[in-house]
Amino acid sequence: MNVFRSKPRFVCVASALFLCALGSTQPVYPQEGPVLELLPVQGNVSVLAGAGGNITVQAGKDGILLVDSGAATMSEKVLAAIRTVSKGQITYIVNTNDRPDHVGGNEQFARIGRPLAIGRAAQASVFIIAFSTILDRMSDRNAKPAIAEKAWPNDTYSVPQKNLYFNGEAVQIFHQPATTDGDSIVLFRRSDVISTGDIFDPTHYPIIDVKNGGSLQGVLEGLNRLRQMAIAADHMEGGTMIVPGHGRLCDVADLDIYQQMVTIVRDRFQDMIKRGMTLEQVKVARPTRDYDPIYGSTTGNWTTDMFVEAAYKSLSGKPDTSGRRGSN
Repeated sequence: MNVFRSKPRFVCVASALFLCALGSTQPVYPQEGPVLELLPVQGNVSVLAGAGGNITVQAGKDGILLVDSGAATMSEKVLAAIRTVSKGQITYIVNTNDRPDHVGGNEQFARIGRPLAIGRAAQASVFIIAFSTILDRMSDRNAKPAIAEKAWPNDTYSVPQKNLYFNGEAVQIFHQPATTDGDSIVLFRRSDVISTGDIFDPTHYPIIDVKNGGSLQGVLEGLNRLRQMAIAADHMEGGTMIVPGHGRLCDVADLDIYQQMVTIVRDRFQDMIKRGMTLEQVKVARPTRDYDPIYGSTTGNWTTDMFVEAAYKSLSGKPDTSGRRGSN
């Protein structure tokens, strides 16, 4: 049975309920704190939820490739979950952005990753791949808090695309400025799975880190690019599977719903800005009101008010003076 054809829409977005309606979940040791859930997606790709941002796991004879590494406090549980899929070496980590819930596990996994012989000594290492601006920010000694050097990307790229061949399939990494200027999309070609990072996150409105080059228009361009990359199967269900930054596993139909929302909201903001409305006037007008029950929030690290402010600033060209960064 195709478990994706009958899945409900916009439910199970909390990590504990991540794939409760999909079947084939693999619970990972109920312990104190968040419970991780592991699901085979397609091919040799699985997804791990509950450790911060979603973690994509590709495992095979060459070792293990991770897309993002979750929150630092969840590293031990994440490793235990990965070991239920493969005992191989963690060889690659691809960071889709530099938020703590996506890069927090870098340091721990780098220490236990791929053995490298150096003279008579040996140290554990792993290739951490990210766009070059991600390294610039993570290596900033003035950052609060500072990030350990072991967690920094050590295999950066500064061109539109980076290609790997790992575990019998092509893995393509695309630079896509969106929530920041350094976002990446990862495509597993044989498995037909895309990891989007926070460019696509159906649990809330898009994060826009204006200070670090993010924009609502960039997010929309990223969603449009994802829509060109993903191919649906019957009745828009199945086909290319999409691992979003947070929330449940998605397909093209889910992506379409979110893309349409962002397009409509972007158009409303542009119209209000064209009419000369100030940020406070836009907030009063509530351009997101009909979507707030699904994507909005008045609490947490990324509220509706924060989204409206960042979207307005990114579309109007107003500088971001808040010093605030979106995070989950």
